[in-house]
Amino acid sequence: MLRSALWLGWGRGLLGLGLGTRRGVSTLEWDGKVSEIKKKIQSVIPGGAWNPLYDTSHLPPEHSDVVIVGGGVLGLSVAYWLKRLEKQRGAIKVLVVERDHTYSQASTVLSVGGIRQQFSLPENIQLSLFSVEFLRNINEYLAVVDDPPLDLQFNPSGYLFLASEKGAATMENNVKVQRQEGAKVCLMSPEQLRNKFPWINTEGVALASYGLENEGWFDPWSLLQGLRRKVQSMGVLFCQGEVTRFVSSSDRMETPSGEEVILKKIHEVHVKVDHSQEYQPVECAIVVNTAGAWSGQIAELAGIGKGPPGTLQGTKLPVEPRKRYVYLWHCPQGPGLEAPLLADPSGAYFRRDGLGNNYLGGCSPTAEEEPDPGNLEVDHDFFQDKVWPLLAQRVPAFETLKVKSAWAGYYDYNTFDQNGVVGPHPLVVNMYFATGFSGHGLQQAPAVGRAVAEMVLEGHFQTIDLSPFLFSRFYLGEKAQEHCII
Repeated sequence: MLRSALWLGWGRGLLGLGLGTRRGVSTLEWDGKVSEIKKKIQSVIPGGAWNPLYDTSHLPPEHSDVVIVGGGVLGLSVAYWLKRLEKQRGAIKVLVVERDHTYSQASTVLSVGGIRQQFSLPENIQLSLFSVEFLRNINEYLAVVDDPPLDLQFNPSGYLFLASEKGAATMENNVKVQRQEGAKVCLMSPEQLRNKFPWINTEGVALASYGLENEGWFDPWSLLQGLRRKVQSMGVLFCQGEVTRFVSSSDRMETPSGEEVILKKIHEVHVKVDHSQEYQPVECAIVVNTAGAWSGQIAELAGIGKGPPGTLQGTKLPVEPRKRYVYLWHCPQGPGLEAPLLADPSGAYFRRDGLGNNYLGGCSPTAEEEPDPGNLEVDHDFFQDKVWPLLAQRVPAFETLKVKSAWAGYYDYNTFDQNGVVGPHPLVVNMYFATGFSGHGLQQAPAVGRAVAEMVLEGHFQTIDLSPFLFSRFYLGEKAQEHCII
């Protein structure tokens, strides 16, 4: 078995992999040499000023210690924690490559912005407990001098999960785990449910779990902009472009069991800049794959999964885009300000949006109903035929709702166990992952970003042990199955 070999090359951190991205020259030394070269050129050019022949401000730098592929909330969180945890200010050069500077298709801004601790796995509960503390004290982390404070519009109205008779025992077990990890969650009988939320039809409900603290929703766009503003103030560089190629070196290694594997290390990332057919090579020591629904494609570019089936080299990153619809409706007689985010056993969910009896919601499709992820067009018939009947059955007032608008977004869907992939690849030793969260990546981004930064800088997880989320589980067949997916 390769189990023991999966840890080879790990535990070294960024310094072990070589912080300097140019052979024999550290980043700081290289910057000094560039400065000296510029001074020499200035001394011989009339006028003395350094004037490049053409504007290169839109291009990525020629070298960066860390290249983060994907500039959504997860990528920005990794960048933030790398700079926050660096031992010396300015020691680590970080570049974030994002192909869509408008974020028009980004999962971050197209989500409903929920955060909860009601998960089935201890690691997911711990991630969300860390993240909610980050979000509720956002200006202690992301304040920028002379800029206005951030307002995430956090609404702590809680999550309310409903269970049928079939799912009641599982819910009880989940709540037991949640309480053991420190989450404030209570169980409610159908009678208690009717008393607290009289607008709910409890038919078919055997049990409910209700988040009493630190659950609710917030504005994803505000978090994205706050993180971006902060990391820019910390010296993180941004480039609008698309990663098209990785240049790597290879070494053959024999495992204790006698199996030969090939270890790769990426030395260069090719970035195709917008409105150009050319690419800019960026030398690097570390690559972090936070490309969300497209992270599987980025992994393939690095050669991941391109080996014989059944081998570690042939094990793919099982993350793909899944399209999900979000509908916005108005209902004058709908639930009031006390309404939590409700998740029905049928898969339908909704939450309040603002103060004017508007609501956001939807329902994940069945495997047979999965829509084509090739575009973000909305299927309005899906709401009429599938979602609305479920909503109206649970909340009779919704029989009179009127849909105002709708949009579609992507889940970075992990087909293996619907859970995140965090940490380094066992063979492409300097590619790290933060992807595959299947709908709960936004809410856990602050904690996941710290976990990846810890692994890059120190070689191991420190704050939360996310070993069950390592890539190696796909090869070993060890699922970290999360059952509370909305």
